Amino acid sequence: MKKRIVVTRLLIFFILLIVINLLSFHLFFRLDFTADKSFTLSKATKTIIKNLDQTVTVTAYFSEDLPTQLIKSRNDFKNLLVEYKNHSGRKVEFKFINPNENEPQEKLAQAEGIRPVMVNVSERDEVRQLKAYMGATVTYRDKKETVPVIQPGESAEYAITAAIKKLTTKEKKKIAFLQGHGEYNSSALQQVTEQLSVLDTIDNYTINDTSEIPPFYKALIIFDPKDSIPPAHFVKLENYMNNGGNILLAYSNLYGQLNSPVVQLMPEIGMRKWLSKLGITVNDQLLLDAQCRRVTIQEPQSSFANSRLIRFPYFPIIKKFGEHPVTEGIEAVFFPFLNSISVNKKNPAINIIPIAYSSKRTGLAKPPIVIDFSKQWSAEDFTTGPQVVAVALDGLLAGKGNSKMVFFPNGKFAVNTEPGQEELNADNVNIVSNAVDWLSDDTGLIELRTKGVTYRALDPVKDSTKAFIKYLNVFLPIIFILLVGLIRKYRNQKKIRKLLEATY
Repeated sequence: MKKRIVVTRLLIFFILLIVINLLSFHLFFRLDFTADKSFTLSKATKTIIKNLDQTVTVTAYFSEDLPTQLIKSRNDFKNLLVEYKNHSGRKVEFKFINPNENEPQEKLAQAEGIRPVMVNVSERDEVRQLKAYMGATVTYRDKKETVPVIQPGESAEYAITAAIKKLTTKEKKKIAFLQGHGEYNSSALQQVTEQLSVLDTIDNYTINDTSEIPPFYKALIIFDPKDSIPPAHFVKLENYMNNGGNILLAYSNLYGQLNSPVVQLMPEIGMRKWLSKLGITVNDQLLLDAQCRRVTIQEPQSSFANSRLIRFPYFPIIKKFGEHPVTEGIEAVFFPFLNSISVNKKNPAINIIPIAYSSKRTGLAKPPIVIDFSKQWSAEDFTTGPQVVAVALDGLLAGKGNSKMVFFPNGKFAVNTEPGQEELNADNVNIVSNAVDWLSDDTGLIELRTKGVTYRALDPVKDSTKAFIKYLNVFLPIIFILLVGLIRKYRNQKKIRKLLEATY
């Protein structure tokens, strides 16, 4: 009887196990406890993949013999593709190929545009270099997009979803860089243009006196105008906004260069007056911040020049951002010679949202300013407190139609042709791309660009505190084990005494 019960229970257990496995095959789910939902597909991705009319195939070219820290990236990417497959109703398929397995597969990966990266591998007290592949191709119908490298810590979801959207979109959005008033064109913002061109068509546009700005431009980018702007051109910009057009404006009333000894005011071009109508005042002041970039200066010695790094408050690093799609995921943006601005919300039809602030240790200075590299900065130089350094606007900006604008009081922070900015800080590029996406895109991909691993550094502590924590970590476990041992010894002796008393 007992044997029959055991067999029956085992049979029921195995049947339940099979049923659970069958259900899990169709009802796949995972729990994501990360703060920024790093392992959960965004709403934008789910919308895009659910509307697929044909299968998308992701071919992942990943080496298998990877260091520990990169194996995690491979596993995370595989789990991400499982999410794509399940949420798309199996319209996203994937496969993994190991290019290091043999020469034909390696040649195939390279032919697809997958770039190998050299990584160090420690093995038996020896360090050797491994040619590793960590890329993918996305195929839809007869079209293909390549993601050359899946960088650890960066948003693989954005790369894959952007590739799917690019392949499945029949017509790209059009974005234009305004020209004709000394502005930078698209080639000067090479990294920004490269990032935007994945999903958008980028043009350079000069205002025509005989026609309006084409409404098919979803956003107009105006970067650092220097020449006088005719009133008629402002009228055309307002007509463009009344027709639903949106503008990204990066403009400063100051001129400063690292190799120039003086920061001075620029001639008025009409932009300040136009911005004041929207509730933004561009001040005749330079913003200084103790939270700043360091620059290298040469100090002449008797027979050689000595290089030295110094704090340069003229180059603020902005780390405080408001909650807004433009600043989503942004950690730090560098602004060279940042203009001070003030916000006056005088028109209830225009919503002005500050989206970035300087640090608590901020100061203001009125040009002309002679740059003194030997200046000893003190707390008295930074007493004005946090200042607004970027704003987003929406509403009836031109009086009739709803439109949006993002304004940065600096025209050089995302320009690759400026000296010392050939390779920009990643967030300098991301914040511009985010701004353009907020102005022109309604799919929600903006939240994916900067989605990735957030590295949360420990708060700085004193050396004495570090030493205390270090020795606490060493001795606390030993003390704990000794206490447990003494307690167990005391309990065992107590039991022995009780047994002896009971015996006698």
